[in-house]
Amino acid sequence: MTDTPPSSQAIPTGFAQMFVEAVPQLKALGVTFEALENGRAVVRLPYDEKLVGFPDTGVIAGGAIYTLMDSVAGISVFAALGAYMPMATLDLRIDYLKPATPHQDIFGEARCYKLTRKVAFVRGRAHHGDPERPIAHITGTFFIDRPQKTPQQTPEPA
Repeated sequence: MTDTPPSSQAIPTGFAQMFVEAVPQLKALGVTFEALENGRAVVRLPYDEKLVGFPDTGVIAGGAIYTLMDSVAGISVFAALGAYMPMATLDLRIDYLKPATPHQDIFGEARCYKLTRKVAFVRGRAHHGDPERPIAHITGTFFIDRPQKTPQQTPEPA
């Protein structure tokens, strides 16, 4: 297995925007695309009363933040690959550091920092606009379903 650093190629930001809009769960949550570059992606989860976990606190439910972070991590893998390839989350650990502040949007950002032939490694954090004051941070691995290499066909002798 050889290690490959994240690609300097960029997938079009239009692809990331289309991805966010095409996934029904992200659409239902109201997630929007913010930025994409060299293995790094940023998305936003707007505050919505429908996403509150406990009405007396006004805090967004942890499940909505988990979905945000799983999605932005996957987008960061596309950005590192420089192309769309089918993938699946192998493992995603999220550490909630503090409750989200009621009535504030949540940004999810992630960076794919290492690629191998079949696995991508990602780190990220959720915050209200200041990455130095995170709500949560993640580490994750993603299975990459790269196309199989086919052996070169040699012409038959005449």
